Amino acid sequence: MKLVSAIIKPFKLDDVREALSEIGVQGMTVTETKGFGRQKGHTELYRGAEYVVDFLPKMKLEVAIEDAKLDEVLEAITSASKTGKIGDGKIFVFSLEQAVRIRTGETGDAAL
Repeated sequence: MKLVSAIIKPFKLDDVREALSEIGVQGMTVTETKGFGRQKGHTELYRGAEYVVDFLPKMKLEVAIEDAKLDEVLEAITSASKTGKIGDGKIFVFSLEQAVRIRTGETGDAAL
């Protein structure tokens, strides 16, 4: 099993959710977050004063999947969230040792 964690632009969340639903991903966890990458934020002008925005708004989504679906999930997230501009985000993949469905006690792939 794998845990896919993707940091994307907020306005791309619905596109990514639809793309994952189309390939059969049944659940995900979404968190509103802030952060920065290589761009280190940006400066904005407010009432004549310039200030630095260090942390940009992002969405973090996490999906637990079977190993066989990994390439399909990565492609769906990448294609749905890509704008071609700086700050599109990153995807991280972690090995997931165990999953347990609390209600039924199912474990492993059956719990996903």
